[in-house]
Amino acid sequence: MRGATDSSGLTFRQDYFGDDAAWAALVSLLQDTFGIDIDPLRQLGGTDPTSMPFGWFDETGTLAANLSAFAMPITLNGRIINAAGLQSGAVRPPWRGRGLYRDVTAKALDWCDRQGFEAVVLYTDKPDLYTPHGFVSLPMHLHAGDAPSPIPKTKPARRLDPWNPEDLALLREALNARAPVSERLAVCRSSAMFLINTQFDPDIRLSWLPEQQAVIAWKMDDAAFFVLSDVVASAIPTLPVIFGGLGMSPRTVEVLFAPDKLGWQGQPQLLETTTRFMIRADTPVDLAQPAMLSPMADF
Repeated sequence: MRGATDSSGLTFRQDYFGDDAAWAALVSLLQDTFGIDIDPLRQLGGTDPTSMPFGWFDETGTLAANLSAFAMPITLNGRIINAAGLQSGAVRPPWRGRGLYRDVTAKALDWCDRQGFEAVVLYTDKPDLYTPHGFVSLPMHLHAGDAPSPIPKTKPARRLDPWNPEDLALLREALNARAPVSERLAVCRSSAMFLINTQFDPDIRLSWLPEQQAVIAWKMDDAAFFVLSDVVASAIPTLPVIFGGLGMSPRTVEVLFAPDKLGWQGQPQLLETTTRFMIRADTPVDLAQPAMLSPMADF
């Protein structure tokens, strides 16, 4: 049986991103809880326009508990699913144990149902909070193996800086026109998440391949080991073309999404992490082949 919610001294609000003080309260909540700063979103094009936050505020404007939903269509097993994502879920310590998070979860899921979403997805290190609501975990697999030989290109890649206005405009245009990076599991669009994730990982590099009109999100741990995090393009270039454009010849490569469009296979490896990717849908959902959602789509 669902327990009672103790919201004494608090006021419920939703759809509050237009209020600067309320937005600052969410930024503070996530900074204090997870050590992440989402405020740069406002300079990188703004929050996802479909976002719907649900929160309990005290009389001083402090955000005690929050959970936000947003539209996040995904490709899963070759089919586009009209999905929503849940993010920014947190409760400040003084208000824990009062049923507030259970309450905002129920409100967010009810909103998703009324909007007609086919599925709801989230990341969590506390899956037991969500299994009562019908969520199940999907295993995530990266792919690793020997790197293919590069195909040289006459027009080399150039680095992109999201804080450069021209580069940001190029990034946003590419993100709006992107194709899913995989047919197994991928976002169809998630511009805000891609842009804020460039700020969360200081090692991530963005490169523009002019011939392919493609953004490559990548890392290089050393001269021989290449990590491919995402590719943003209307037509996904193969891995040999990516290496040629970047002017690289690594020995090994790790791809953090299913490589079915890369002209390269690699070996699937189960992602060892306490964070789970979970989905709630009307019909049972499973991955037909090993896959994972790009970390540039993390939410």
